[in-house]
Amino acid sequence: MDISDVSKLLVKASRDPVLRTGLDRGISSYWKKRKAVLERYPYVLDLAEEVRRIKEDSVARMEELVNMAVESVERQGGRAYVAKTADEARRIIGEVVGTGKTIVKAKSMTTEELKLREYLIEMGNEVYETDLGEFLIQFLKTKPMHFISPAIHITREKVAEFLREFMKVEVDKDDIEGMVALVRKFLRDKYFRADVGISGANVFSADGGLFLIENESNIRLSISLPEKHIAVVGMEKVVPTMEDAWKVVEVITRFGGYKVTSYVSLVRGPAAENDLGPKEYHVIFLDNGRLNASKDPVLKETLYCLRCGACQYMCPVFGVVGGFWAGLSSAYSGGIGVMWEYITEDEVQASYHAFACLLCGRCKEACPMKIDQPKVLREIRKRLMEKL
Repeated sequence: MDISDVSKLLVKASRDPVLRTGLDRGISSYWKKRKAVLERYPYVLDLAEEVRRIKEDSVARMEELVNMAVESVERQGGRAYVAKTADEARRIIGEVVGTGKTIVKAKSMTTEELKLREYLIEMGNEVYETDLGEFLIQFLKTKPMHFISPAIHITREKVAEFLREFMKVEVDKDDIEGMVALVRKFLRDKYFRADVGISGANVFSADGGLFLIENESNIRLSISLPEKHIAVVGMEKVVPTMEDAWKVVEVITRFGGYKVTSYVSLVRGPAAENDLGPKEYHVIFLDNGRLNASKDPVLKETLYCLRCGACQYMCPVFGVVGGFWAGLSSAYSGGIGVMWEYITEDEVQASYHAFACLLCGRCKEACPMKIDQPKVLREIRKRLMEKL
């Protein structure tokens, strides 16, 4: 993909009326919720500043903290791995999973980065995304458009059309509860048949705590019913202590627009021999460019990202083209997605997409970590120009 292809992709996205409808609805809803949350919990602004300091310290100590986390997982009866590349991570997970298995999977941008679902299906496994938005992404064969709301671009009208064909039943586009119930019924059987549950991580404490935030309870079912739980953790997610991790959880929740999320799960290891729950617990700590970025004076800011998605909702470019900004092949989206793409996947594609940024700075205003995206994207542009 060259820069003219990037331009054509973004122009095409900007003219998509279904995408525009979905984005307008989602962005409007988010800002109403965010305003209400920050009015009710004003202290979270100070907490966000504290979390920024925690992230700065954690990224500077990334290797040390990951080594501590590996030891903690092993001490608590799990298996821990450090994957230098995406290929290495896929190989490790493939060996743990095997073939001919049924897999239920929680929403995770890090596993999207690995193209893990597609890889496991190619190995001969059945894989089902269990987050409602990701379920739609999987079967409609599109890409996630937002960190928190991956199916923000899929209107209820489109969902109804899909479910009529997929479930072979009549569906009312205005009966959202009914549509959710159909998907819930379909997935219920998969949870109980699953051999493996796969999750990401919102944050991981170096003393051995995996934290997962959700509203649908799909993650709890995915990681507690199968015999094996595999967690894929970006190395930047590791913070020193459980106290630090709880602070990160609250900031993600509030800036994601929630007064409270329905569920926060803490996983410390596999189930005991005579208890219910998974008997195997595998944690893969993924580098894939993160360690090099942590030593880069400009790119390291990307690693402070909590993936709350606030910046995407604030961005005027994202509001027009959605997640197509960063590229069709990228797991990520928006200006922050371009930065993640640059670190983890395709520097050239990311560099071209960096030129779509208006450098207005609204993203920094919205971000709980005050990540200076314009500064990072200018640097990415500069590095491309220096190579030409």
